[in-house]
Amino acid sequence: MKWNVSRVAGLLFFVFISMAVSAQVGLYGEFSATKLNVPNTGWIYGPTFGGYLDKGHFWVFSSGVDARGAILGTGATTLDSGLVGPRVVFRPHPLPIQPYVEALIGAGHADYGQGVAHVSATKFQYQFLGGLDLTILPRIDWRVVEFSYGGLSGLGGSFNPKTISTGIVVRLP
Repeated sequence: MKWNVSRVAGLLFFVFISMAVSAQVGLYGEFSATKLNVPNTGWIYGPTFGGYLDKGHFWVFSSGVDARGAILGTGATTLDSGLVGPRVVFRPHPLPIQPYVEALIGAGHADYGQGVAHVSATKFQYQFLGGLDLTILPRIDWRVVEFSYGGLSGLGGSFNPKTISTGIVVRLP
């Protein structure tokens, strides 16, 4: 069988059309606990919410984009953020699990400390995360665990929040 340009173009056309037709949208809500890695601050808690679009499907992998927000706080310590970035999902078809990784960027607002040591600033934020979703109903996943490591630029010293979350994902048809 001889491959020519028209056959390769036709094959690529059908691959990309099938990717566009099989896009998956998911909306999620999580309960998150974050350690800011800042002296004299404890764990802060709150909701993380967002949505993803997985458009690229390759064998047992999917790729897409995730957009999320978080409103975390305890007492005078808060961290609010809005992030977006690429995601890759591993989908072992016979198993009802989907491990995933993401790399996100956006803006974060941190507020912590007291008196002259009080910091309140909105800065560039990044986050690397991974997690595991488990299908519990046909369009409902339990986000069993998600762990993230991130940072906010320009706040002086080491400011690298670590977050652990769990929640529910609703996959839209």
